[in-house]
Amino acid sequence: MTHHQRGASRARVAALPAPTRLALRWLSVVGMLLLILAMAMPLNAQDRPVSFADLAERVSPAVVNITTSTTVTAQLDPNQPRLPDGAPFEDFFNDFFNRDGQRQPRPRQSQALGSGFVISADGYIVTNNHVIEGADEIEVELFTGERYDAVLVGTDPATDIALLKVEAPTDMIYVPFGDSEVARVGDWVLAVGNPLGQGFSVSAGIISARGRALQGNYDDFIQTDAAINRGNSGGPLFNMDGEVVGVNTAILSPNGGSIGIGFAMSSHVVERVVFQLREYGETRRGWLGVRIQDVTADVADSLTLPEAKGALVTEVMEGPSRDAGMQSGDVITSFDGGNVADTRDLVRRVADAGVGRQVEVVVFRDGAEETLFVTLGLRDDDQLASSSSQGAAPATPEQILGLEVIELTDQMRTDMGLEPGLTGVLVRGVEPGSDAESKGLRAGDVITEAGQEPVSTVADLQARLDAAREAGRRTLLLMVRSGGDPRFVALSIE
Repeated sequence: MTHHQRGASRARVAALPAPTRLALRWLSVVGMLLLILAMAMPLNAQDRPVSFADLAERVSPAVVNITTSTTVTAQLDPNQPRLPDGAPFEDFFNDFFNRDGQRQPRPRQSQALGSGFVISADGYIVTNNHVIEGADEIEVELFTGERYDAVLVGTDPATDIALLKVEAPTDMIYVPFGDSEVARVGDWVLAVGNPLGQGFSVSAGIISARGRALQGNYDDFIQTDAAINRGNSGGPLFNMDGEVVGVNTAILSPNGGSIGIGFAMSSHVVERVVFQLREYGETRRGWLGVRIQDVTADVADSLTLPEAKGALVTEVMEGPSRDAGMQSGDVITSFDGGNVADTRDLVRRVADAGVGRQVEVVVFRDGAEETLFVTLGLRDDDQLASSSSQGAAPATPEQILGLEVIELTDQMRTDMGLEPGLTGVLVRGVEPGSDAESKGLRAGDVITEAGQEPVSTVADLQARLDAAREAGRRTLLLMVRSGGDPRFVALSIE
């Protein structure tokens, strides 16, 4: 605006009646105040709730305290004198040393406390498996003080989830599951439970991290700084809509108390487990029928894979994948329409995909992608468990890539418990400080492939090494069996 225009504007305002001029001044002041407040609001955390009281009041009636009783058989005092059965004066001896007249000490009752939450009006309750594991009796206490005996519907130790059922005379207040996949780091959450047996307690915090893995193959933990202590196990972690986004399961602490690092199994996992426990009394996870390992940068280089992503197949077992034509050395890059990041990602998605479904699996093989169609089987961890063994061999090794290797003999296969027809070379020793040592190769390992070609002699292994060097490769990909379990290892040949 020019000086002339500003002067004309002031003249027009001055010509207005006094009340109108006063109103304009007030509007100008109010506008400036609103602008200042709008700029300051992000600094004052305008999204922070004034109070959690309404939310706590709404969800607490669906949270329960859980008490379990377990009969523990008492052991005889090893220092107490005993007589053989049928010995003279046995009755007198027992009466003297056991005033109650019983030779065996009485069993005692062990009790444990935990938390849980109601997920349906007809009395289904979710808690942790470790809260009720081995319990003879399970009792739940409602927020109102009512107590009910609970029966165990099913458990899933892999995710530490258990499902209980109580019979109440009226419909029970329950809470719904929320979508943990849309929860964001920094979101407010509320933990409700029975910490240290003190009764119903509420604590608030934020989501500190997502996608945490502790030990299991199916872990998908939400990390929170909401106070979680012993007794909170099995209790719910709520979002601000009063939906359960996690089941409080574990804490990281040097002293056993909360230091602001707690973990809740995400509702994305729990909801699927609970559905299966409710329907079948057990979990039914999909099974691909392969052993896999992560793709490292050197393995990707050996396979000419563009990125170090996916899951490298080390063994194809009798089952779904073998029927579909999958091979050892394939890299699974896509499963059921989604890219595979690593082995943990694939294991979880296969488990969630269901039993009997035909899924599309894309593998990287011989420098190109190939699509397979696999009908998933039912995973049985007991059948998949494998044993390992170790053995020794006569000392006539040769040195290759920092490894002392020797050809397998029938006697070695017998001594080491290997399959009768297994071919390869045995690792007798590993040079300290070598790339082979850093990649985890150890004496007793068996190399069955090199450069994705089978080897049965030391000469075969040397030939694969020479071919890789002639081709300008920086690494040689080996298939190694350690204690019977196969894995791929890429060794530097530069």
